Amino acid sequence: MSTLVSDTAMVLAAGMGKRMRPLTASQPKPMVRVAGKPLIDHTLDRLADAGIKRAVVNVHYLPENLETHLKGRASPAITISDERSQLLETGGGLVKAQDQLPDLFFCLNSDNIWLDGPRDCFADLSAMWDEDRMDALLLLVPHKGAHNFRGLGDFSMDPSGRVSRRTEARLAPFVFTGIQLMSKRLLRDTPEGPFSTNILWSRAIEEGRLFGVPFTGQWFEVGTPEAIGPTEAALRNG
Repeated sequence: MSTLVSDTAMVLAAGMGKRMRPLTASQPKPMVRVAGKPLIDHTLDRLADAGIKRAVVNVHYLPENLETHLKGRASPAITISDERSQLLETGGGLVKAQDQLPDLFFCLNSDNIWLDGPRDCFADLSAMWDEDRMDALLLLVPHKGAHNFRGLGDFSMDPSGRVSRRTEARLAPFVFTGIQLMSKRLLRDTPEGPFSTNILWSRAIEEGRLFGVPFTGQWFEVGTPEAIGPTEAALRNG
C-alpha cells in the first residue's frame, strides 16, 4: 500500500443538492445511487482502499438518512460533524470540524466518482506534499479527463505546481476534482459562520502557497440527474 501523509479525510456531505432535484426531494445528495451504490460510498470505498482510516463527514440536509447509512460502515471509521442548526458551506464546515481533524488531512466532496491513473490519487497528493511550501494541494484534472463537465475550468498551474485562478471568460486548463490535501494552516483567521473555501484559497494564492497535482485518471462530475446515465456507462466500460 502506498505511503500516505495522513490517515484522515474530511468528506463534505452537508449540501442541499438542489441541482440533483427531484432525486434529492426525499434523500440527501450523497445517498443518490450511481452504478448500484450511494455516491458517498464511492468516495468512502476509495478512501478505505487507499488505507485512510478515519473520515469526518458533515451533515445538514436530511441528516438522519445519511447517519443511519454510515453506521453500517466498518471502514473507514466515521465521525459526524453536525451542521443541523446551520449550513456552513465548505469553508465554515471545515472550521466547525477542525477539532476532529489532524494538522494534515485529505478533503473530498461526497459526490466524487473517479478512475485512478497509474497510481491512486491519494498517493499522488502525498508524494507531492511539501509542508514548508504549501497550505493546500489540489487534485486537478485536464478537460479531457473531466467527464460531464461543461465549464471553462478553474485553475492554471505553473511548472512548479503553483496554481492561479482562471481569468474572466477565458478557458483554464484544469478543473478542480473536489479532492485536496490540506494543512490546518489554511483554516487560520477565518470568518464567522458560513463561507466558501474559495476565500481561503484566494489568500493561499496571494501567499504563493496553493499548489496542484495533475490527475492522470478519469473524473466524473455527477451534479445533475442527467449525468448519472453517462457516468454509469463509463464505469461499466472501465
